[in-house]
Amino acid sequence: MMMGSWINGGGRSEAEAKIEWELRPGGMLVQKRTDAAADAAATAAAKPNLRVRVVHGAARYEISVNSQSTFGELKKLLAAETGLEAGEQRLLFRGKERENRHYLDLCGVKNRSKIVLLEDPLSKERRFIEMRRNAKIQTAHRAFDDISSDIDKLADQVSAIEKSITSGIKVAEVQITTLIEMLMRQAIKLDSLCADGELSSLKNLQSKRVQKCVETLDMLKVSNASAKKPVVVTTDWETFDAAPCCYGTDGDNHGGDALGVL
Repeated sequence: MMMGSWINGGGRSEAEAKIEWELRPGGMLVQKRTDAAADAAATAAAKPNLRVRVVHGAARYEISVNSQSTFGELKKLLAAETGLEAGEQRLLFRGKERENRHYLDLCGVKNRSKIVLLEDPLSKERRFIEMRRNAKIQTAHRAFDDISSDIDKLADQVSAIEKSITSGIKVAEVQITTLIEMLMRQAIKLDSLCADGELSSLKNLQSKRVQKCVETLDMLKVSNASAKKPVVVTTDWETFDAAPCCYGTDGDNHGGDALGVL
């Protein structure tokens, strides 16, 4: 339904009077779309998505992307699929590397076009270095856990000897000297362990713990000498697997003898 005459009757300007209006089925009065407006809307909508095929080594990806997107925008979509950040990607189309600012349609990319994805060499090297660094950190943590477990067992033996001597029970001096030597071996392992950050702090705490146990045993030697009760010799010794005396974050171990009763 045309409403131009109704508009003129309302005292509007001549320019406004030339606007054509139409009444929608729901009763809403709206400006009638001209052919030019319709063409503009159609042009805005005519930016179809393309399905491009991306090859990365043995992997294949199909990515839906707007035809007027840039290669930089395509890289962002690929980041979620490949795990490679946009800055780590190189995109080749028709044998030529494309810059981030290049548009897909202007470069001739069409539906089902093939694009080759390569990882930037410098980025690949950085990733490799990071992987090696993480592997070293994990190796150091495993070595530290093994040393800490051995120290826990030795600390329990120190507590048992301290309890006996405090109660006036004399123990064989060889037990004290053997424990001291075994603790010193753990101290050497800790000193050889390369550690950074939090692991370095944990390493220092364990070193102080070992030192305290050794100092306790030195004092117990004096007390044990004056003990009057019979000597108690235990055969329930903790033993440890053969372990190297040097740990490094590169996973290499050097030297070392089996721990045991000397």
